[in-house]
Order: sequence, then C-alpha cells, then structure tokens
Amino acid sequence: MRYVKLLIAVASITISADCLAEKTEMAKVTFGDDVAFLKKHTDVVLLSDTSGNSQVAVLPKMQGRIMTSSAEGTKGLSFGWLNRELISSGKIAQHINVYGGEDRFWLGPEGGQFSIFFKKDVPFDLEHWFTPAPVDTEPFEIIAKSANRALLKKNIQLENYSGTTFALRVDRDIRVLEQKEAIESLGVTPAKTVKMVAFESSNKMTNTGDKAWEKETGLLSIWILGMFNPSPKTTIVVPFNAGPEDKLGPIVNDAYFGKVPAARLRTKENVLFFSGDGQYRSKIGLSPQRARPVAGSYDAVNKVLTIVQYNKPDRPADYVNSMWEIQKEPYKGDVVNSYNDGPAQPGAKPLGPFYELETSSPAAAMKPGGTISHIHRTFHLQGPEADLDPIAKALLGVTIDEIKSALPTIRGEPPFPLSSK
Repeated sequence: MRYVKLLIAVASITISADCLAEKTEMAKVTFGDDVAFLKKHTDVVLLSDTSGNSQVAVLPKMQGRIMTSSAEGTKGLSFGWLNRELISSGKIAQHINVYGGEDRFWLGPEGGQFSIFFKKDVPFDLEHWFTPAPVDTEPFEIIAKSANRALLKKNIQLENYSGTTFALRVDRDIRVLEQKEAIESLGVTPAKTVKMVAFESSNKMTNTGDKAWEKETGLLSIWILGMFNPSPKTTIVVPFNAGPEDKLGPIVNDAYFGKVPAARLRTKENVLFFSGDGQYRSKIGLSPQRARPVAGSYDAVNKVLTIVQYNKPDRPADYVNSMWEIQKEPYKGDVVNSYNDGPAQPGAKPLGPFYELETSSPAAAMKPGGTISHIHRTFHLQGPEADLDPIAKALLGVTIDEIKSALPTIRGEPPFPLSSK
C-alpha cells in the first residue's frame, strides 16, 4: 500500500537484532491480552463458536473490522496485528489511521483518474493522498448480533478524482465458523492436534444513488485487507494459474515499491513464495488471469498456517487499477495482493511491522439499487508441522518443508528497498 510512504515522516530508529527479537515476541501476545487492551480504548464485540475456543474481536467504531482472533480462547495466540501505539494515543492522523486488523473494509481504486483517495485534478503524491474517512475513521453501525455473528452497516458518500459522486451503503456480515463448516470450506479434515479458528466477512455494496455507475466515469470495488503479525520465518504462499505470458500476462506485479529482490520472491511451478518477515517494504499483486481463489502463509516460528479464501467469479471480470498515475487501462487491476512491511528508507521506522493478505471484488458497474458482494474467509491452523503438512499440500499445493525452504535465510541485506515509487 502506498500509505507506507508516511514512514518517511516518522522518527528514525536503527533496525537491530534486538529490535527484531522484540517484534518476534510481539507475535506471541495472547488474545486475552489484546482484547483487554482494546477494551480500554474502544467498544469490542466478541464472537465465538459453540466450543468457545474459536474467538474473534470485532470493533464497530473502527469500521467494523475484525481486529484479531484466537484458536484457543483467551489464552491462545492473538493472530491479528494491532497498532497499539496509535490506538492508545487517541490521535487522528491526517492521511491514514493504520489501526491494524485481520479483516478490514476498504474501497478501491486508490490511484488513477477514478481514484477515491485523491481530489479532482491534484497531483498523485503523498501530500495530496487521503484515505476516505468512511473507511478510515468513521464508525459502522451494528444492526444485529448473536454469539457467533455480527451485522454492520454504513452509508457512504464519495467523490472520485474525475468528479463523479457515489452514494452507497455497505453491509458487513461477520461470522465465526463452527469447526464442521470450516472443515467443509477447507475440503480437508485437520488432525485433532491442530487448533483452528475460521471466520468470514460477507461484504455487500449497494448503489443508493439515483445514477448508474459506469466505466466511463469510474467504478468502485470492495477491498478486504488482513494484517498479521510477522516472524523472521514467515513465508507468504500464493498459488497461481500457470501458463504462457502471451496468453495470461505476467505472473506477478512486483513493481509497487521497486522490484522485489529474488531472495524475497520466488516462483516454483505454479506457486509464489514471498517473505512476510516485516523487515522489507514490498508488495505483489496477481491479475484475474493469474489469481486463484486462495492464498496463505506459514509462520515457522509459531507453527501457524494461515489460509485466505474469497469468491472469485468464474467469468472474466474487470478490476480497478490502483496505480498512482493517469492510467491507460483503469480496469486492469489486481485481484489478490500481499504486502510486507519494512522501513521506507535507511534508518526509518517500519509502520508495523506486519504483513498483509488482500483480496478485491470486481469493479462494480451498477444501476441504482444494484449490489455487489465479496466474501473473504480466514483460517488459522496451529499445531505440529507433520499435521499441518497435508493441509498446506491440499490448499496451497506445497508441503510445509517446501514453504520453509523456498526462501533462503536473508542476511546482510538492507532492511529497505533500494528504490521505491
């Protein structure tokens, strides 16, 4: 995400082995610890399955985001990344408020002539980039809730770079899945030694205005982003559709912040491996021709396998383009993205650190009253590697050993991109 350029303005620190060790320990905070912290600063809606082991924390005042989750109740590992410093400060940042969260609602496109992050005719630079308040600081309204489910809504007014106005309603249906339903969605049954939490957000966007949304004047898309705690041995795994570039296009877009070094991004047959250590600012994206309806990661320190699923349409569809420029192809954007945090320049402070798994809906060309939906589902599975192995193989197409050996130990490398855009 482009907002990480804000790091340039943050006080500099030296990235050291001690700092990395401290961040690794942060990944071991319990769910109970995080919930207790959050309750001091905002309203928290706790959802769980019938066992009480699978739990998630939903924050209505922070755009209805799923902040974090656990597979073992309050004593379990907290899987979502929280920006404790920002949350506890009570301050509102000017360009974006990066609170964290495993499933947070955004809208695209970010850049281009149909951007909703830049006002009409301003330059595409950090000074003029602002996250729309409805997906940054404004609360969502809870309209119903139960033990395992919460329904939220938000009415939104927006104007894009070209001057087109949008009136819309967003509905979020958040659920914790029972173990049986989670297993059905995975298509594989974990061993009893594996602890699992599974949850999803079903997101609906409705055109509540009196004008149709058309490609010529700009379209919107639903964009769900999950922010997770990194470790020195976290590897992001993204299966893709193999095939020649003259038919399917490039395998991956890795030019967001300068080309990703080969040691941090590798391809093996039909799977991408991308470092999620939170120490090098970089981002990748896959087109609709390449993307599959699944992505994931493996944290070898905490032995956590994360799987993300989403409802990718079977038919070809347009996706908004978020590059910061006047675009020749504004509907040739990415479907799946992954971001790894890190310093924006030598000595700068990382935003997190964290890493992200992101999915987007198609661009929404809709008449008044029309709707589009996007489902984003997250699984965390924690247990012995031997028992996680068949799950990784079934869902991601590779074994745990293949994931662990895909990227070499990164040593002597500056913790920032040598070039950026």
